[in-house]
Amino acid sequence: GVRTPMQWSADRNAGFSDANRQRLFLPVITDPEYSYEAINVDAQQANPSSLLWWMKRLIALRKQYQAFGRGSLTFLTPENRRIVAFVREFGDERILVVANMSRFVQHAELDLTPWRGLIPVEMFGRVEFPRIEERPLFLTLGPHSFIWFALEADPSGRGHEIRPVEEKAPIISGPADLERLLSGGARALASVLPGYVRARRWFRSKARRIKGIALRDALRVPFDGSADIQARLAIFDVEFTEGEAETYVLPLALAPAERVEAALAPTPQAIVVTVLPDGEGGAAWTLYDAMYEPAFATGLLDAVSGKRRISGRRTELTGSPTPALRRLRGGRGAALTPAVGRAEQSNTSVVFGDRLILKLFRCLEPGANPEIEIGQALTDAAFSHTPALGGWLSLSGRREPQALGVVQEYVANEGDAWALTLDAVSDFYERAAATDAETEARAEIVPEMTGDYLYFARLLGTRTAELHRVLAGRDDSAFSSEPFSALYQRSTFQNLRNQASGTIALLRRRLGDLPDDARPAAEQVIASSDEILRRTRELTQARIGAVRIRTHGDYHLGQVLWTGKDVVIIDFEGEPGRPLSERRHRRSALADVAGMLRSFHYAAFGTLLNPRLGGAVRPEDIARLEPWARAWYATVSAAFVDAYLEGAAGQPFVPRARAEQVALLDLAMLQKVLYELTYELNNRPDWVSIPLRGLLALLGTDDGHVPTAPAAPAAPEAAVPDDA
Repeated sequence: GVRTPMQWSADRNAGFSDANRQRLFLPVITDPEYSYEAINVDAQQANPSSLLWWMKRLIALRKQYQAFGRGSLTFLTPENRRIVAFVREFGDERILVVANMSRFVQHAELDLTPWRGLIPVEMFGRVEFPRIEERPLFLTLGPHSFIWFALEADPSGRGHEIRPVEEKAPIISGPADLERLLSGGARALASVLPGYVRARRWFRSKARRIKGIALRDALRVPFDGSADIQARLAIFDVEFTEGEAETYVLPLALAPAERVEAALAPTPQAIVVTVLPDGEGGAAWTLYDAMYEPAFATGLLDAVSGKRRISGRRTELTGSPTPALRRLRGGRGAALTPAVGRAEQSNTSVVFGDRLILKLFRCLEPGANPEIEIGQALTDAAFSHTPALGGWLSLSGRREPQALGVVQEYVANEGDAWALTLDAVSDFYERAAATDAETEARAEIVPEMTGDYLYFARLLGTRTAELHRVLAGRDDSAFSSEPFSALYQRSTFQNLRNQASGTIALLRRRLGDLPDDARPAAEQVIASSDEILRRTRELTQARIGAVRIRTHGDYHLGQVLWTGKDVVIIDFEGEPGRPLSERRHRRSALADVAGMLRSFHYAAFGTLLNPRLGGAVRPEDIARLEPWARAWYATVSAAFVDAYLEGAAGQPFVPRARAEQVALLDLAMLQKVLYELTYELNNRPDWVSIPLRGLLALLGTDDGHVPTAPAAPAAPEAAVPDDA
């Protein structure tokens, strides 16, 4: 077999030659078990569970650890002589290898006392075994099987330590050549990338344990930059110990450190690593996020406007402009100087002058992206309260095309509605704190103290209704409405029940890590788990006389810009934590309404309880201002909902009956608050008290709950936004 030409495919002569079989120097294998029709590279490559892929993964894992080839060798002496065990050490690497030399199942007891205190981590699945102690480590191995362990002092709960933004970038040794660096020229790069990506806002799976990061492709995007800057659009596959892998975009640039150090000082999150060239001497280089390189960002914009196709080894980047792009770019003299935002977001945005904004999606998923799909629909409908779509970037290869980025009209604004609301709430609390201690937060005096913000809330409700009218009126199969069928409601109940059970279980596990002031509410929520499930069943079985439509999907105050006169709604990508296919589902239009109400609640109680937001509330005033916070929230919610229902009157996506409106809104609120509670537990435990308050108020068990203001026909009893 080894003397036979490689079996490449199931084609003639195993794909090696198209000559007559009798003319081959040696015959191909025709044995039924190993024939080229059954065993060939083409078939093995297409099967991720094949021997070929197993060998690829084995080799890739070996290459990550120098100890396999250079480390010291210490043999262990288990009593079972059919077991071979040894430890290899090189620098900080310690690898334990255990192999069963028998054709039967065997056991081993290993004395690892010299390495006590370390944790054996199985290297293929990154599964942690019990910490090494005085007693032996007991293992059972199958016939002729083996196990590789990395002995680590602190593998951490999620695979890699997060590198704080303020911490200086690590230093590695490697070539001053980006292509060689990415293709394995510096093994140390693979070890620092997990810590870097986990610290980024755009990395979704912070609660999961990273198994490894592998380069899928690196595309050379043409850009007009300095000759000493190397840049690639790198695509990485991030594998986890459990669950599906995720694909991330990380544009990388390599330049002399002295050239970029000062420019990147305001954005330390852009720096990935400092590279010292192999060998002695030579100046340091900086590897950084290429989106912070203006010329590279311009190259991506040019790829869209020029309809460019850029090919890599496994993927192809395609730019697709819309007819609106020429108008949005302006004439030849229009200044399109790129400026990347300093604040970290779930995506990365670059503003070009005052005309365009390029948003790069960091996590890639196959299928139509709602940001592009809805943006195109609203642009075609000439809806003036969203930015016009200028084009997009997509990535294609063996998989279904994936949206990589989108170009939109830049909207001049005075900031987002979240910042506007925080200012309004702070002013409200200042007025409330100045009132007499005996003055109560009565419904008749709160509107006057709220000031112009009620006008904004009503305007936002009207624009939200107009948005839904446009989305519901599209004559397109991707936007056609669907009824609330019995099957859909049963499916909603199952999903919501699973969501509630998972959230309560997570809350129970994290209870000890919560701030002291949040624990009583958390314990109350845990005790109310049966009531949450009862409420879920009740809401999902209510009869609904309305249709489901395409919605914004992640609607909150941070997704609305304030121009000084009107609002502009942005970011139709949907909730980042949900699969792309799920974000395109038709939902109740009141799900967007619920999202905004939750955002009002976050603004009210976040400003009151979190000094990093408001700062104007004195600690001694918090207890007294809490009723005012509830009153502000109820009054503003009432204005928003009232204007929305007025603008959506007669539309099929809003039930006519008040009871159905309330049931739909409560259902959406419950889904939202459970999502928020999970998000805060995994990302911001110090914010967890806000969704806890919202959940208790929905259940009617919040002691300090204030009923909805009379002017709000469908406002719920509690609300909170999510990605505030």
